[in-house]
Amino acid sequence: VQLVESGGGLVQPGGSLRLSCAASGSIFGILAMGWYRQAPGKERELVARITSSGSTNYGDSVKGRFTISRDNNKNTLYLQMNSLKPDDTAVYYCNARNLLEMDFWGKGTQVTVSS
Repeated sequence: VQLVESGGGLVQPGGSLRLSCAASGSIFGILAMGWYRQAPGKERELVARITSSGSTNYGDSVKGRFTISRDNNKNTLYLQMNSLKPDDTAVYYCNARNLLEMDFWGKGTQVTVSS
């Protein structure tokens, strides 16, 4: 499975961004996909996750501000980020987990929230 993120950039506090993750390769058997982020000096943390059945869960710090979705026809995962804060600054990684519980990762996209 290959994952390629896009959509990161510089945005002012209170602004919005939408991240995309295009999946290719052996995508059959993917049970869940998600977004994780890692800020400098911090551990990688879950941002949002969506299962093949459509169930979602979010990290506490982004609930009510971020929305995860997927377009199965386009094999693409999205993360709509609203009301962005400086603490949201991080590298955002796309993740896919298959039925063998193997994890696949993209290379990441930088999101910087600053005035």
